[in-house]
Amino acid sequence: MEFTSEQRLDDGVLEREFTLGEIPGVLWTPGSAPGPSPAPAPLILIGHNGGLHKRESRLVARARHSAAKYGYAVAAVDAPGHGERPRSAADEQVRADLRRAKEAGEPIEEILDALIVPLVERAVPEWQATLDALLSLPEIGGPVGYSGMTAIGIRLAVVEPRISAAGFFAGGFVPRALREEARQVTIPLLFLLQWDDEGNDRQLALDLFDAFGSKEKTLHANLGGHAGTPWFEVDDGNRFFDRHLK
Repeated sequence: MEFTSEQRLDDGVLEREFTLGEIPGVLWTPGSAPGPSPAPAPLILIGHNGGLHKRESRLVARARHSAAKYGYAVAAVDAPGHGERPRSAADEQVRADLRRAKEAGEPIEEILDALIVPLVERAVPEWQATLDALLSLPEIGGPVGYSGMTAIGIRLAVVEPRISAAGFFAGGFVPRALREEARQVTIPLLFLLQWDDEGNDRQLALDLFDAFGSKEKTLHANLGGHAGTPWFEVDDGNRFFDRHLK
């Protein structure tokens, strides 16, 4: 891991951009209080939804709030084909097929499968490599939580034993194979659903919540569209992580 920039923000949070091979990311860590060196911070991996950037404004606001108010180290990376990372010819073709199908009013589930399944296959090992690097830093000690895209989060929760709790956003498409994998997710889970999400099948989201194998799982449903998740859910999410990471 190589840090490429560093700045202390006005809330005391230290923001550092990094690269890990071809993976670009950002790490936010809480400001240090006077006195003895603080204990290593627990870590939250914060994953953007499809098409977004590691510096998308809502993601950055959540990350800084978690670091400044709750004392977490928070990391975000650009997923393959997102943000600063180039898209392959196959990525571009699938996206073109998706646009065409939407314009023609044709079924899009198989096309979304072709877009998201390869993304998950590539992104999860990258998150694991990023986790290895982050946990080698003296200021980060775990435990580790994940907050973000459901499709990636399901696979990560299944294969990565260092993830102790997860918060998922129900607004992204989850391929059928990953909906089946959800039965293997057993860590504590917070699932956020926008009741009027114009791009999300509400019943599929409710069925997915039912499928998760976690003994402790909580569903928060709020009125409003896809990007209308209330800010208070950020604090509720941090309190959820407090219960399981501290």
